[in-house]
Amino acid sequence: MKLHEMTKSAGSTKAPKRKGRGTATGQGKTAGRGMNGQNSRSGGGTRLGFEGGQMPLYRRIPKRGFTNIWRKEYIALNVDELNRFEEGSEITPQLLVSLGLVKKSADGVKILGDGTLEKKLSVKAHKFSKTAIEKIEAAGGKAEVI
Repeated sequence: MKLHEMTKSAGSTKAPKRKGRGTATGQGKTAGRGMNGQNSRSGGGTRLGFEGGQMPLYRRIPKRGFTNIWRKEYIALNVDELNRFEEGSEITPQLLVSLGLVKKSADGVKILGDGTLEKKLSVKAHKFSKTAIEKIEAAGGKAEVI
């Protein structure tokens, strides 16, 4: 069976009710909206979160903190994960994303100093921790901030 050969099973879909098409249909005149009131009228109903004039929940609960819209989010990567690269290779954030070590580049990549580095590598990243720089340079490589 192919996608274009598939059909819906019998009775799985129903035709929608045709409202407001005469009294004989059973949904004529008021079209299932009842007689009078706010919801019977066009544009009737209340906004989302309205509680009939009572102070709504989103205004009753205390508000704390704020969201910094200029916050930078860095993806962290430890030094020991760089051991998979060959000796003397140059590592960039684009390379890390393409190999799947970093899911997305976000605002940048930060190299952290957890683990040991056994290879001489040239690492380019947006940020480094102090221990990461020490370990990269101790292995004979260099850490360059982009």
